[in-house]
Amino acid sequence: MLRFLTAGESHGECLVGILEGLPAGLRLDKQQIDQGLARRQKGYGRGGRMKIEKDKVEILCGLRKGKTIGAPLALLIKNKDFKINSLASVVSPRPGHADLAGALKYNTKDIRDILERASARETAMRVAIGAVCRVLLGEFKIDIVGHVTSIGNTCIQVEKISFNQIRHKAAQSRLSCIDKRAERKMIAEINLARGEGDSLGGTFEIIAINLPVGLGSFVHWQRRLDARLAASLMSIPAIKGVEIGAGFLGASLRGSQVQDPIFYTKRDGFFRKTNRNGGLEGGVTNGEPLVLRCAMKPIATLGKPLSSVNIKTKKATKAAVERADVCAVPAASVVGEACVSFCLAQAALEKFGGDSLSELKRNYQGYLKQIKKF
Repeated sequence: MLRFLTAGESHGECLVGILEGLPAGLRLDKQQIDQGLARRQKGYGRGGRMKIEKDKVEILCGLRKGKTIGAPLALLIKNKDFKINSLASVVSPRPGHADLAGALKYNTKDIRDILERASARETAMRVAIGAVCRVLLGEFKIDIVGHVTSIGNTCIQVEKISFNQIRHKAAQSRLSCIDKRAERKMIAEINLARGEGDSLGGTFEIIAINLPVGLGSFVHWQRRLDARLAASLMSIPAIKGVEIGAGFLGASLRGSQVQDPIFYTKRDGFFRKTNRNGGLEGGVTNGEPLVLRCAMKPIATLGKPLSSVNIKTKKATKAAVERADVCAVPAASVVGEACVSFCLAQAALEKFGGDSLSELKRNYQGYLKQIKKF
């Protein structure tokens, strides 16, 4: 089973990740991971820390001569801004953050102990792990892209475009936005929020293509791929909602307007002309593109902090102010890609099995032949 663990604090010495369950024989270049880390650090509205950190990964073990050997892969990202032991204590919890609930849960009067691990800095390692999973998925032509669909009150207004066009336009944007007009309005909103000591949230979309039919399962709740994807995406800090396909809009429509009629030709096999279910039916991929969207709330740290209470004196005060982004929706979309990459890689390994990449590919090809003969 593919699984991972991360360790490390926001201002600790480093972030550490262990990814277990990779097949042997997967060629891996650290540059493929570093590219993902660089994308996570970009985006208009990011805070001062992005000027300090230049995230690079070190592959400590699990790799020999550029290929995985079947052993756990250990990754390390050093924090240039390493100063956890010299940072001041925090006693005024920020509304919307893990500060107060975490302090009560772990019985500490120094919120620094909570916010250092609760910080979104941990997602840098998840992006590294997701990048490895993405390399594995690439062996099966499975590809993933994410892009921002709204920030604040500004939403993109774009007609249906291709997967490759989305990737190209998002890569050219400071906000991973495929609509230039909307991007200009988003930047203006970010500037306004920054000037007022406030923050902004938004939404982003993740699309995965070339998925085979049959990843995931309906036989038990933990095996439903939609549930696993939603859980992984909801674990990203500040994510408050996940939808698949038509999602919440579909709840207001009739069944005939939401379900995707099935067609068949000898050349194409079974297929749909629409994809309102977002590539998943009954917790199982159906061969159509996987489409997911996430809603990210505004970041909890504000330049003009909200009312709070000093947890030691119990007197009214203002919430603590930590260095933070005004808007991190573009970065969250990169983390979302990583979460989806891991879930799909995990589901693919469960479905096709194999301790080596060659065995995995052999099983995959056999399955495709089985479907073609159906």
